[in-house]
Amino acid sequence: MREAHTAENRAAKGAYELAGAENAKVTLLATGSEVSLALEAQTLLAGQNIAARVVSMPCWKLFEEQPADYRAKVLGPGTVKVAVEAASPFGWERYIGTNGGFVGMHSFGASAPYKDVYKHFGITPQAVVEAAQKALKRI
Repeated sequence: MREAHTAENRAAKGAYELAGAENAKVTLLATGSEVSLALEAQTLLAGQNIAARVVSMPCWKLFEEQPADYRAKVLGPGTVKVAVEAASPFGWERYIGTNGGFVGMHSFGASAPYKDVYKHFGITPQAVVEAAQKALKRI
């Protein structure tokens, strides 16, 4: 995780590793406010001896413009991917692959305070942990 200030704008590359992990088995991809859920899930997974990385992915378009080696490094070769977004899974398959997982909405949205909406749709750190566990069983 970034511990010190730098002038580099990592978001300008569309995605970047926010929190790494030694010998990671899982890469959690998140955007916007869901990054905090991914960070919480990373802590929960660590408690189960499952090393996970967290990638902040604010812009697919900018990420796709990066060199292939950068994209591969950020996505974490050899890890299962779980995307977390309070929206549709549409488009995430290109990053999570066939063995990955998605935590987000699978139906129309709802209107309420965000914590209530997240709970209603199962967009929680525990749901991210469960998606990671399922993804690991598929490999």
